[in-house]
Amino acid sequence: MSSYDIVINGGDVVDGTGAPAQRLNVGITDGRIAALTAGRLSGDREIDATGQVVTPGFIDLHSHADYALESRPAADTQIAQGVTTLVTGNCGHSPFPVEDVDLVRGSGVLDGRELSWSWRDAEGYGQTINRTAPAVNVALQVGHNAVRVAVLGDEDRAPNEEELQRMCRLVTDAARQGAVGFSTGLIYAPGLFADPTEVRALVKAAASAGLLYSTHVRNETSRLIEAVREAIEAAAAAGARLEISHLKAMGPENHGAVVEALALIDEARAQGLDVTTDVYPYTASSTGLVSRLPAWAIDGGAEALLQRLADPAARDRIATELRARFGRDIDPEGVVIADLPEGPYSASTGRSIAEIGRSEGTDPAEAALRILEQHHANVMIVNHAMSEDDVTTVLRHPWCAVASDGWVMTTERRGRPHPRSFGTFARVLGRYVREQGVLSIEEAVRKMTSLPASRIRVSDRGVLSLGMAADIAVFDPDTVIDHSTFDEPWQLSTGFSTVLVNGVPSLLEGERTGATGGRVLGMAN
Repeated sequence: MSSYDIVINGGDVVDGTGAPAQRLNVGITDGRIAALTAGRLSGDREIDATGQVVTPGFIDLHSHADYALESRPAADTQIAQGVTTLVTGNCGHSPFPVEDVDLVRGSGVLDGRELSWSWRDAEGYGQTINRTAPAVNVALQVGHNAVRVAVLGDEDRAPNEEELQRMCRLVTDAARQGAVGFSTGLIYAPGLFADPTEVRALVKAAASAGLLYSTHVRNETSRLIEAVREAIEAAAAAGARLEISHLKAMGPENHGAVVEALALIDEARAQGLDVTTDVYPYTASSTGLVSRLPAWAIDGGAEALLQRLADPAARDRIATELRARFGRDIDPEGVVIADLPEGPYSASTGRSIAEIGRSEGTDPAEAALRILEQHHANVMIVNHAMSEDDVTTVLRHPWCAVASDGWVMTTERRGRPHPRSFGTFARVLGRYVREQGVLSIEEAVRKMTSLPASRIRVSDRGVLSLGMAADIAVFDPDTVIDHSTFDEPWQLSTGFSTVLVNGVPSLLEGERTGATGGRVLGMAN
């Protein structure tokens, strides 16, 4: 009988491949899986997993934690639901490359106030995160918005040839420094100013460097199908691997369009394109309030928007164009303030722009503009706009991974954030596997482990097999559940007893140990 650093005995191993569960015992030595056997094992630390499921640690293919981990490396919300690797830099947002700190810090919808901005590139950012001793692994992507800001600023114009080549070099530089993907967010400034020619050139540069192309497509409402086609065409022209991020159709008149979008993915795969998608198990999204405004209004960034709001004619035009979307793809009752800096509307988190408008004797469009004006255009929202049928349709698709689109790493209360940061993975296991039977446990785990690992070409994670990194989650399939809600988001998931990251026990008997084993993948510590 061999002795190991850690053994996990008595559990049902769901290995991440989709294969049926097996009663196996796991031995771990030097942070790697050294044994998988029916025979009982002994080790320096023995974990009894009787009645529980043992899986690879979950890989969140779509996270924005790169804006939170530097100051919140313990990643409490992630460890509590078995997440051991976060893929960051999504939706075109990444905290590198940096040419002008002030410009890049204020250019995106994500709040960079808690970042030190002590780096200039992917390598520097990765070294900073490694120095924090993160509880989870991180796989970096470089974002189109950051690349564009570094070369063009917030301007609404096409790059010239020399500028485009500089942008391409920034993408390949990030790949050389360990990034695993390149992302676009074509509803966000300044990325939304890019035409398909610019996007294709950058995707080609990314593909030549071996990067995944992840995209928040240009439209998720009435032009979803056109937007998915654009993404597929860009990837096909570049020979890129494609990830269509958080597939959804927003607005009641667009519900059901995900069926055609999935058919396009199937058709592209049949023609040889490596394309998949992902989903979070909620019927609301979360983003910046500025993303609801017309593109011309946010040309030049927050300062330019505030100047336009101070101009009565421009303000009226913005409000008119925003109102035109109400009842079509925006429901003002469903646009809820989630987070914003201190100011006149700080107490309005959890209230919709319709409710705020009524309380002030104005309409939702003017209420939205007032909130933006008073908080320097830095306002996060939760947007209730999707269909539960669409969520389950996408979740069932065999080439769809589970991903959170979250960024909150702690339960320290601030604002009213989307519950997806706290509950995505536990929610799938508790509600969509156990309660509703939408997925088998084996298929759900595959969508959280080997499928996302294959997208970022991480070969030593995502499957429980000999020699693999010991990123492992152990949970009770009868009790695992999310508790975070839109009204009370600050609640951790429960049901997980053990979480190991690179063989380091970060969670034991359901309690944090204080030990951390994460690191930035593809980069030296």
